[in-house]
This record gives sequence, C-alpha cells and structure tokens, in this order.
Amino acid sequence: MLTFASDMALQSGKYLEEIRRKFLGDGGNSTHAGGLLALSPLLVFLVTYLVSSIVAGDFYKVPVSAAFLLSSVYAIIICRGGKLQDRIAIFSEGAGNKTVLLMLWIFVLAGAFASTAKEIGAIDACVNLTLRVMPGNMLLAGLFIASCIVSMAVGSSVGTIVALVPIAAGLAASSGMETAMVTAVIVGGAFFGDNLSFISDTTIASTKLLGCSMSDKFKANVWIAGPAALAVLALYIFLGSEMAVAPNIGEVSFLRVMPYLLVIVLSVCGMNVLAVLALGILVNAVIGFSTGCFTWIEFMGAIGSGIASMGDLIIVTMLAGGMLEIIRYGGGLDFLMRGLTHGIKGKRGAEAGIAALVSLANFCTANNTVAIISTGAMAKEICDRFGLDPRKVASILDTFSCIVQCVIPYGAQMLMASGLAGVSAFSITGYLYYPLALVVFSAASILLRYPRKYS
Repeated sequence: MLTFASDMALQSGKYLEEIRRKFLGDGGNSTHAGGLLALSPLLVFLVTYLVSSIVAGDFYKVPVSAAFLLSSVYAIIICRGGKLQDRIAIFSEGAGNKTVLLMLWIFVLAGAFASTAKEIGAIDACVNLTLRVMPGNMLLAGLFIASCIVSMAVGSSVGTIVALVPIAAGLAASSGMETAMVTAVIVGGAFFGDNLSFISDTTIASTKLLGCSMSDKFKANVWIAGPAALAVLALYIFLGSEMAVAPNIGEVSFLRVMPYLLVIVLSVCGMNVLAVLALGILVNAVIGFSTGCFTWIEFMGAIGSGIASMGDLIIVTMLAGGMLEIIRYGGGLDFLMRGLTHGIKGKRGAEAGIAALVSLANFCTANNTVAIISTGAMAKEICDRFGLDPRKVASILDTFSCIVQCVIPYGAQMLMASGLAGVSAFSITGYLYYPLALVVFSAASILLRYPRKYS
C-alpha cells in the first residue's frame, strides 16, 4: 500500500512538473502582461467581495467562500496553455498542499474542542474567573498582554488564537464590549510573539536564510516591535478607562477552567498544536461525562457540530490555496519580485524593496513562512549587494510578513479567529491596532535608519 502511494505521488509530481513546463515554458520568466494576468485573480477576489459587500451594505451578508469560488474559477480559466484537466490539477495541488492540509486538521480539532468545551461550560467558567480577578477597565490591556506572553512562549499565532479567542469572545458577550474588537486584541498580540519568539517558524526561516543568529535578530527586531506593542498597550489602557464595563459575573468553576488552562500550558511547553487540541477534547470528555454535562451521543453531537462550524473556513482555505498556487505557477510571484527589485538605489531603498517584496509575496501566498522562504534568497542577494546588516534584514522579512499575514482576511489566523469568535474577518480588521503601529515603527526604522547598531 505504501509502495503504491509512493509511486502515485511520484507520478503526480512528474505530471505536475510537466504541466508547469507547459505553463511557464522558459522556466518561469513571465512577460509584463502575463505577470499582471497571473495576479489578476487576487484583484477579482477583492473587487468581488468588497463591491458586493458595499452594495449589500453589510460585510456579513457576502460569504468569503463565494468570492473565492468565483475568483478561483476565473484563475483556472485564464491559465495559459494546457488542457482544462491540467489547470484543475495545478489548482488541486495548491488546495491539497501539506501546509493547507495541516491547517485543515487544526480547524477540525479546534472546532471539536471549542464545541465540547462550550458544552461543559468551560468558556463561561474562564470568562467568570477573568472578570472576577481583572478590573473591568483593564480587560483590553490584560488580554493584549496575555496574548503577547502566550504567543512569545508558544511561537505560534495560530496556537495563541485557538487558546484565547473563545475566552475573549465570551468576555465580550458578558461585558458588553464588541466581539470583533476584543478578538482583534488577541490577534494583534498573537503576531507579537509570531514575530519575535525564538521558536517561531518565521524567526527560524528568516535567520537561516540571512545567515544570522536568532538572538541577534531578536535584539534588532525588539527595537521595532517593542515600541509598537507599548504604544498599543497604552491605547488599550486609555480605551478601557473610557468603557463603562458592567459585567454579570457568574459562578466560577475551577474544574471547568482546566481544559483551557491545559491548552495554554501545553502550548507554552511546546507541544504540537494538534496533540494539544486532541488532549483538550479528551479532557472535555472526561469532565463532561463525570459531571453529567452530556451523554455519549451528545458528546459525539458536540464534536460533529464543532467540525461543521469550521466547514466554511475549510472551504475558503482550500479555494485560497488552489487559487494562489495558480498565481505562483503562472509567474505572478516572480513578476512581483523582478518588478520590486528593479532600480533599487541606496540602503533605504534596498530595505524598503525587501519589505515590499516579502509583503506582496505574503499577500499572494497567504502564509508568512512561505513568503519568507520564497523571497529569502533575493533578500540575501540585496543585503550583500548594498552592504545591509543581515540582522536588520531578517527582522524586516519577519516583521513585514507578519504585518500582512495579520490583516489579510483570507489568512489562516484571521479565518480561525473569525470562525471561533463568530464574526466577519473584515470586521476584525478594522480593530487591528497592533499591525498598524508595527507598520509605523517599521517604516520609521527604514527611513530614520534605526536601530543604529543594525543599520
């Protein structure tokens, strides 16, 4: 069976490589017109979703999956050369990419965990405990600090969002605050750690590609991300002081708090997020059966409803993966890279070019690690040619990829956060203050050449 699967994978790889040669012919060098055409599915998606939402007067009424379906069909139609089955094969390769599939498994387990935790009252228990120990006017600041700490320890924005967004959404419902705003607090803090943590995949990728140590990259990066986080923390303290939060505090059950505490602690200890969620579901089952919260049939029903609640996210993730793969195969990403690196002059221009390069790559791939890997070699070449500091360049790669990943509504993190909170990804975007502050401080670090030691 394994041999058969290996042979099938090998044949599939050869088949797709043959299709790639048909599409790109000269090894990926697309013309100006071809490069723009390859990128056009992204524009179709954005225009379709935004215009439809504006016409409807409500971003909640237009499903993101519908906009992605139309843009995906358009992407398959405009592919140069090849039969229809070849184009669908390219699309399917992107939709079934191992990174995409890993996110799907996380979505499935996260949905099951969230649903079973809700059935045993874990979310209500966490909300009541938080409201009892934290002053109402410090909720926003406290949640931001918590998400920064957890993401630094976990090194994963997805893990932080899975652990904290359900609690934040429950707090919003109990305190009268807007769910989208409280969710955005968690998302922003999650990317603080994604950007800086020593165990983050973006940190590892950027430092390895630029040939510098993670500690040196951290020292350069913290002078940019640190002030941005402090500025946003001050904003949340101010906003909290203006809020008339009058929460209705219910009974605190420490037993029912255990599943979320377990998820946070195990994530901080570095356990794989899939294993953490699976163990969390098991703990929910033990507590639910022992306290009589549900029967076996009700437990299975909770798992099923949790998985079903993630159905839209799963479809969007696969459609986005397929569409972005066609853009990459069509030479859209290569076209962007060549255009951005043409005519760079001076150190400021070189650093700005690298920032734009990784940002647009992330916009097209919807994965910050993949964006860094895709542009790392070119960033290294620019770094050597213009005498830039590799530590600063690694920081730029990581920071700008995280900024874009944080705000794009079709990124895994935003899809996860919107699904768990039950709000639109676009509604969360309007409250993302941390990435906005990070843009300001990152741009200033390029224009003003700071930190001096790394510039």
